[in-house]
Amino acid sequence: MKKWLIPVIIIGVIAFAIYSWAKGFNNEAVVLQEDAKTTWSNVESAYQRRNDLIGNLVKTVQGAADFEKSTLTEVINARAKATSTTIDAGSLTAENMAQFQQAQAGLSGALSKLLVSVERYPDLKANANFLELQSQLEGTENRINVARDRFNEGVNKYNKHIKIFPNSVLAGMFNFEEMDRYKANPGSENAPDVNFDFNKKAA
Repeated sequence: MKKWLIPVIIIGVIAFAIYSWAKGFNNEAVVLQEDAKTTWSNVESAYQRRNDLIGNLVKTVQGAADFEKSTLTEVINARAKATSTTIDAGSLTAENMAQFQQAQAGLSGALSKLLVSVERYPDLKANANFLELQSQLEGTENRINVARDRFNEGVNKYNKHIKIFPNSVLAGMFNFEEMDRYKANPGSENAPDVNFDFNKKAA
């Protein structure tokens, strides 16, 4: 064997090893990034389900005679804002998620006021459709919490993959950037109170 073949073979082996490492890193980063984006879509889907349920709730309340129009209008406007505030999976920045969160929090606040007002309407409190929405809204709030947690878990896996050494070296070369986690308002780790227990008097 010619002497020059040995260094060529060594260089070839090293080059192949580097290529395999870079390929493996890139492919895994792409998979984790796309998985995280998909879990964000599930977050928005869960919120959309809540918006749809609130829309049905509004229609039920609108049938009540002399119901407080200002309270109902506040819910309608907050729902419109929450529905229109969406984030493209490729634009999951902390700023965009904060705006999304703010819109959803505004809707939660308006909904809470609406539910307190309903206490003064016996016929509405006994409405079967209204009572059915209680169970669905409570279940949806739980879905939202689960979806947000899964999104953060997905982001965490991706971020760790691109930040550990030596992967961090390739992350910069391949333009893989850290993703922002969903940060809820203090206390919002608990589902908003959508209690329809009409035996209790409003405070």
